[in-house]
Amino acid sequence: MRNWLVGLLIVGLVSVWGCQPAGKDQQESQREVRVAVAGPFTGNAAAFGEMIKRGAELRAKEINEAGGINGMKLTLVFGDDAGTEKEARAVATRFATDRRILAVVGHFNSACSLAGKGIYKENGIVELSPGSTNVSVCEGSDWTFRNLYRDDFQGEFIAKYIKNVLTEFKSVGVLFDNDDYGRGLKDAFAAEAEAVGLNIVTAEAYDRENTDFKAQLTSIKAKNPDVIFISGLYGQAALIVKQAREAGITAQFFGADGIDSPDFLTIAGVAANGTYLTTPFTFGGGGEEAARVAEAFAAEFGVAPDTWAALTYDATDMIAEAIGKTYNREATLAENRKAIRDYLASLDTPEEGYKGITGLTYFDKNGDTVNKPAYVKIVKDGKFTTAPQQLLNLESQE
Repeated sequence: MRNWLVGLLIVGLVSVWGCQPAGKDQQESQREVRVAVAGPFTGNAAAFGEMIKRGAELRAKEINEAGGINGMKLTLVFGDDAGTEKEARAVATRFATDRRILAVVGHFNSACSLAGKGIYKENGIVELSPGSTNVSVCEGSDWTFRNLYRDDFQGEFIAKYIKNVLTEFKSVGVLFDNDDYGRGLKDAFAAEAEAVGLNIVTAEAYDRENTDFKAQLTSIKAKNPDVIFISGLYGQAALIVKQAREAGITAQFFGADGIDSPDFLTIAGVAANGTYLTTPFTFGGGGEEAARVAEAFAAEFGVAPDTWAALTYDATDMIAEAIGKTYNREATLAENRKAIRDYLASLDTPEEGYKGITGLTYFDKNGDTVNKPAYVKIVKDGKFTTAPQQLLNLESQE
């Protein structure tokens, strides 16, 4: 009799427990959707990471204040890849195996996106990069996308700009960061420079950790180029232009989107003045919605947004839009992740493309963005300003 009563008591307790509300984690998962953001929040590209973080935070805040995604809160989870392949693999593994995360916005550095690409593909989760421009970033994976141009386009663009706009300049010296971004951009630039008749007199490599560029600059100074093209990131570029001016080098400096950071201006000081650079977007060329976002960003964070904040703002919104149109509470994680991928892949024509503050984004079969332009800035009085002559307006670029 006692055993029978004990058994009945156990059955009753199990029944009561089974009728209790879902646990806190389960309840929370039904009220929110999680998207990861990967970037260099520490390290020598941390200035980019800070803008990426803020761009994502602003868009998530706006979405949540408007009611969330189909009534669910958008929660961001941040992962610091420190701009290194090793940390990028660790972050990618953490995000890809986290059953609460639906997609990843990131990475920024091309080497980091490449390092994570196989991990994301193996686990079936999207990475949408707002910053990686190396040609091979999206190739070979159905799960990797980006919402900006590639370095083959950017390198060609810079060579054409020098040839067609800065017509007085005939010879170029190149300083390049010896990583995926720096080498890929340098190679694309050099090929087009040769094609349009610019004379590359020398190309000097440097490592990301370099702070003293006297040896490379001495070699370049001996060749006396009209233009020095820097294929690298803002920290090293700022030191290069500063040390070059101190060494009496008067050549025109031209950089790419890797130096598009306010920290370039801070580190280089007055030596930055006159530097040209390419960028995927400029708020000066944006419309009313871009102006609204810039104002909201400044109000929220106390600083003006840059290109990378804008691209991340759009990337976050693209993922949110994909979730809003495809998320199924009854589906498995794998099914929901694949639905996001399939939705992004369906944005393959101008008519189907996503219209954001950085322009129209649609993808080719590799996940690369099609037909997004490049812009040119120039440093004037210690500030980035939109260059008066844009190549996309020239007949030579049509």
